[in-house]
Amino acid sequence: MTEYLAEFIGTALLILLGNGVVANVVLKGTKGNNSGWIVITTAWALAVFVGVVVAGPYSGAHLNPIVTLAVAIAKGFDWAKVPFYILAQLSGAMVGSFLVWIIYKDHFDATEDKGLKAAPFATAPAIRNKVSNLFSEIVGTFVLIFVIFYITDASLATTEVTKIGLGSIGAIPVAFLVWVIGLALGGTTGYAINPARDLGPRLVHALIPMKGKGDSDWSYAWIPIIGPIIGSSLAAFVFLALSSK
Repeated sequence: MTEYLAEFIGTALLILLGNGVVANVVLKGTKGNNSGWIVITTAWALAVFVGVVVAGPYSGAHLNPIVTLAVAIAKGFDWAKVPFYILAQLSGAMVGSFLVWIIYKDHFDATEDKGLKAAPFATAPAIRNKVSNLFSEIVGTFVLIFVIFYITDASLATTEVTKIGLGSIGAIPVAFLVWVIGLALGGTTGYAINPARDLGPRLVHALIPMKGKGDSDWSYAWIPIIGPIIGSSLAAFVFLALSSK
C-alpha cells in the first residue's frame, strides 16, 4: 500500500458506498426505494468512515481534493504531492461510480426518469439558482475543512499530555461531521463538498452506455468544483489567521 494507492482505494470505497446508497434510494424497484434523505446522509457518513479507516494509516485519508488543498495551505503538506493525490482521488471516484452502475444496472434500466438516473452519479440543485447553489457549496465545504482542522486525538490530562491512539475509532468524528453537514446543509445542492466525488462520477455518467440516459448537466458541473475550492481555501486561511494569534 502506498499513499497514492490508499487515496485511490479509499475514494473508490467512499463513492461505491455513498453513490450506492443514492442508487438504492432513488432507482425503481430497489429494496431501499424511497427510504429518504436520512438514509442517504447516514450512509454517506458511514462511507466516509470506511474510506478513512482504509486510507488513514497510509495517506492521511484526504479522499477529497479540497482536503488536500487545505492541508497544503494550512498544514505544510507537500505541494509536489497535491496533483498526484487529486489524480488518485478522481480515478478512485470514477471506479467507485462505475461499480455502482454495474451493481444497479437493472434498476437504472428500469427507471424512466432521467434525473433519477443521473442522481447516483452527480449532485444537482433542488432549486437551480447558481448564486445560492455556489454559496451553499462554499459554506458546506468551509464547515467541513474548518472543523477537520480542530479535530484532535484523545489525550490523558496528566502532568504531560499523553496522546491516545484510537485507531479506526478516530475516523468517527469526521463521519459525524459529514453526517451533520448533509442533514443541515445538504438540502439545497446535495452537498458535494468534494470535487472528485462529483466530477469523477459525472464523467462516468457521460461515458457509459446507459439505457435512456439524459445529459450530464455540464452547465452546473463547475459549481461543485469551484464552490468547494473557495470554501476550503477560506477555511484554511481563517484557520491560519486564528492560529497566529
